[in-house]
Amino acid sequence: MPNFVSPGVYVIEKDISEYPPTLNSSVVGIVGFASRGPIAGVQHEKATLITSQQDLVNTFGEPSEDLKGQALEGALEILEATNTLRFVRVADSDAVEASAVASIGGCPAVHLSGTATAPLLIDGLWGLGMSAIGSADLATSDVRITVTAYDNARTTIVDAKTYNIPKDTLSLSASNGATTTLGLQKIIGGAMDADRVGVFADATGVNASSFIVGLAAGSGATVEISAGVTAAGGTTYIPLKMFQDVTETGDWAATDAVASVTTSGVSMVNNGANGTAYFVESLWAGAGYNAGTKSDGTTSGVSFEVKVNGGESTMEDINDLGVAAENFKTTMTSGSAYVETEIGTTYDDKTSDLLKGYVVTGSWTDIAATALTSFEKKLSDLIGAGTFNGERGDAGEVTCNPRFVKLVQGTYNLAGGDNGVPGTDALVATAVIGETVAGTGGKTGIEALDDEVLNISVALAPGTGVGDLEAVQNGLVTKAEATTNFLALVSPPYGVGTTGDAIDWSNGFGTARNTSLNSSYAAIYWPWLKVFQVYDGKDRWLAPEIYGARQMAVTDNVSETWFAPAGLVRGRLTKPTDVEVILNQGDRDSMYSGGNVINPIVNFPQRGIAIFGQRTSQRSPSALDRINIRRMMIFIKKQILASTQRLVFEPNDRFTWNRVESLLNPMLDDIANRRGITEFKVVCDETTNTPVRIDRNEMWCKVLIKPTKTAEVVVFELNLTNQSAQLGST
Repeated sequence: MPNFVSPGVYVIEKDISEYPPTLNSSVVGIVGFASRGPIAGVQHEKATLITSQQDLVNTFGEPSEDLKGQALEGALEILEATNTLRFVRVADSDAVEASAVASIGGCPAVHLSGTATAPLLIDGLWGLGMSAIGSADLATSDVRITVTAYDNARTTIVDAKTYNIPKDTLSLSASNGATTTLGLQKIIGGAMDADRVGVFADATGVNASSFIVGLAAGSGATVEISAGVTAAGGTTYIPLKMFQDVTETGDWAATDAVASVTTSGVSMVNNGANGTAYFVESLWAGAGYNAGTKSDGTTSGVSFEVKVNGGESTMEDINDLGVAAENFKTTMTSGSAYVETEIGTTYDDKTSDLLKGYVVTGSWTDIAATALTSFEKKLSDLIGAGTFNGERGDAGEVTCNPRFVKLVQGTYNLAGGDNGVPGTDALVATAVIGETVAGTGGKTGIEALDDEVLNISVALAPGTGVGDLEAVQNGLVTKAEATTNFLALVSPPYGVGTTGDAIDWSNGFGTARNTSLNSSYAAIYWPWLKVFQVYDGKDRWLAPEIYGARQMAVTDNVSETWFAPAGLVRGRLTKPTDVEVILNQGDRDSMYSGGNVINPIVNFPQRGIAIFGQRTSQRSPSALDRINIRRMMIFIKKQILASTQRLVFEPNDRFTWNRVESLLNPMLDDIANRRGITEFKVVCDETTNTPVRIDRNEMWCKVLIKPTKTAEVVVFELNLTNQSAQLGST
């Protein structure tokens, strides 16, 4: 407490408004395989929050026949009843990212200054030069240069420009055709023209050689150049003489005066040791990133689309399922949006939720590419010295080292992704059960459910197969018991046989199970259910625990966590069309009594299909042999922990003990008013906190609860009396 010495008015504030927080009791955790999306335990990824069916499909893809288990099918069904699900994707080390190789190339460009003896050579690029045709003509006429640029498909004019060079800025010598030392860039004025076809000066200064550069890179991209003057008298247009590089190595040949010259760009070849490219791959492994067309005509997977853009930049759309999901504007130069920086080369520096990418050479070996200091620089400045092969126009493959380097326009479909589904039952079980990853501490598979932050209350790993089912289910139940945070739902395998076979399976006598299930943190459902799957228009048999979890979420929505998720009110299933085995009264009695613990799913004539049991797999009779009680105790435990965490390190005296009672009594009273418990008592005083416990820095509190039981057996006794019996008033 502060010490107040001098006279005055002081205000202090104390917060004594503590109350139990709200907790969601319908968070379902589901573990299994998927064709895309984050893999738990990889890059420290946890179970992924999913809030809708569309969110699930966008993140993890649709169910498919090549995926083991029914995690995606189950998640889709459960999300009809809850908006909070945690999906744990599993995969083995053979999972592969889908990838694509985007071409790097040079833009078509021409060099418009130089001398007649070395006219306009730009290392490995087509070029042209202009020769004077007579001082008299130049003295009376402006020089006109017309530029038309086409995209890499050679079908679309992406821009066109006309430049007029005033005659009084030119001083051409009729003897050698040399241009003015000012250069074209200085004459026209300004740097590269407004993100379009334009004039660009190299890095040595405004008086240096100048270029006209096309908009798009690639062997199909072209720039058409025409240049000429109007002869004295203004009646005849005279083309200037052009110089063309005809051998790719600077063997220049003078032509007669022609109206125009067409210059092509470069696409670096993607073959072997001399290949150069930009390699993109999916952020996560999976065949769901492979681009293609589904049977219904819609687009699947991811593609990387490079679009034409002005100047040194390109636009990239990352398309997902046929729709542009992300957009980037990148360059190959530093000081701007360098492609490796803008999109990211690793998971840690990613900016995209779908891709990462990096410059590669040879057999797609990642290299330490150095962003170009200016757009005019050569490819060798980006990736280092070497021999580079490219294609230019229709000339085929050539050795070149182009300038004006950009990504080549086109759509690059990702391919080669693999889901990482193991080929044997034992390996499937290993992947689903998971582990804590050495070094990173990340958790895979079922192990990822061990995280209090997730607040999972119900968990399942449905339909993983026959041979591995026992190991997976035992792992799930073991984790539920260890954490005490959730209820594990399981079922016999599809096609187990008769009711007796299902009972034998649960008791450890079946061919697919060697040990019995016996835990208040587990519940068994049977038989399997036929459901029409909208995503591919087929009927499938789904594991019944999927609908056990679904109806628990339904129960939380329409009633309370401690109400039984069973019966014709909260256990009725409207979506399934059939049950694997028709159960009669004798079947249900055998499954639910005599130490047996299977919750039957029944197809009642006229009433429909319903879950008609709510037993945990605990064999000994106690309140915890019922699902509603176990779920309520999980809820109460989480509420107590969330409410009293702040009391750690508080003084262990009657003031803190009173705080405990003031926190827990209203919470339990609220549950009692909502029909969860009939009576309760919280004890936190000298009787629970003995001197020995206080000396050990322990504070003990005792909470006594009488849970509300469910009426599972409803009996009406009919008594017949004679006419003289006195029954009293009705």
